[in-house]
Amino acid sequence: MATGPRLPDPALVVLVGASGAGKSVWASSRYRAAEIVSADDLRGIVGSGRHDLDASDDAFRLLDLIVEGRLGRGLATVVDTVGLETGRRRGYVALARRHAMPAVVVHVDTAAETCRRRNARRDRPVPAPVLARQLRAAQDVDGLLDDEGWDLVVRVRDDGTDPTEPRPAATGAEPARGGLDVVLQVSRFPWGDDPTAWLRDVALAADAAGLAGIALMDHLIQIPQVGSAWEPIPEPWVTLGMLAGLDTRLRLGTLVTPITFRPAGITAKSAATLDVLSDGRAFVGVGAGWWEREHLGFGLPFAGPSERLDALESGIETMRALWAPGTKRYEGRRTALPETTSYPRPVHDIPVIVGGGGERRTLRIAARLGDACNVPSDLTTLDRKVSALRRHCAEVGRPPEEVAVTVLDLPVVGADRDDVWRRVERLRGRTTAASYAAKHHAGTVAQHRERYAFLGEHGVSTVFVAPVGLEGPEDVLGLSGLTP
Repeated sequence: MATGPRLPDPALVVLVGASGAGKSVWASSRYRAAEIVSADDLRGIVGSGRHDLDASDDAFRLLDLIVEGRLGRGLATVVDTVGLETGRRRGYVALARRHAMPAVVVHVDTAAETCRRRNARRDRPVPAPVLARQLRAAQDVDGLLDDEGWDLVVRVRDDGTDPTEPRPAATGAEPARGGLDVVLQVSRFPWGDDPTAWLRDVALAADAAGLAGIALMDHLIQIPQVGSAWEPIPEPWVTLGMLAGLDTRLRLGTLVTPITFRPAGITAKSAATLDVLSDGRAFVGVGAGWWEREHLGFGLPFAGPSERLDALESGIETMRALWAPGTKRYEGRRTALPETTSYPRPVHDIPVIVGGGGERRTLRIAARLGDACNVPSDLTTLDRKVSALRRHCAEVGRPPEEVAVTVLDLPVVGADRDDVWRRVERLRGRTTAASYAAKHHAGTVAQHRERYAFLGEHGVSTVFVAPVGLEGPEDVLGLSGLTP
């Protein structure tokens, strides 16, 4: 069938076309069986079979009940009927409005002779007079659809070409491709009885999947947003040293190291050593810290926000001073060192990624001292943060292109639509499926690749991807093709 425009997802999708037009084939190539509400299938439930026309009234009452229930839960719903009754179509538009769902109508326009031929091959063909009425109605319906209030009218010709896929409605315009890196952020470690093998296999899988690097979350206790406090979370610099010994091209670093965990000079030493051992593949994500519990539990002081941001600013200065050539005294804006004797020196300029999106202070620190900042990936927030960063760059006299924009993304990624929704059901807990899927942009690799390319159009250079529910190397290999 001819390719049409991309569809919002989730949405109410109403199919229109005569029997034999190919509506069911179009729907099944894009949606899960559970998302398609078919009048024929419901006739088979309440009547003697799928083509028991005497059961139509009961089947449509059941169909309306199912459609109402699914839209009430925010779930993608495809209505697979002939869709040739104007009153029913208008009722579906009103129903979609009531549940704040996009309303899409898909007119599958197929030659009358093709419909007759397909109908004749059925075990129980639609009676010829009924099909004739449908074909006459199908000729007139196209001129009515644009005036019925649909958010999107899709016209499909059954001409044998590949179908299109639905995509998340929030994706927006068609993105350009290329120019963006995807780095795996590992935030949970279900490594069982062999931690070394699990870490090795995850890293090798990331390399095989074409990802640009691995970032490790730096926390002393597993954070509640990811898992339980008693789950393992390894010290990142030790772990990154182990990963540096593997035969990969992956960039290695933290996202992010709280400046409050260790003196900045020690972090500088760790990163420089990692850079040497990995032949120039290290990076440092650094932030002001935020979780008081882990500080108190490990005997670390936890100052107020202003003091922590002061420490972040002076800490980045310290790291850069210790990575610079020579052993001279350093006098900076917030830091003074009697000498900068620190060997081995890094073998390349280690990128510093400033974590946190505080628009008044954190992004100003990134503009002055960072090579990049890391901010949330939702588009509205992203655009606001990028604007604030660029404003700070102008104020400190730094070209904005010198400070890259990176995002942390926590998606649900599946091999196909069925796999995506199996994962949503497994992971969502008490959250509704639609809300959980929307929060984590649940989709296939192709859908995420398109979304990341769109983020690239908004100034993002790197996506740190932390797939929800990642269990091991198989899930990482499933990210192959994620880079635009």
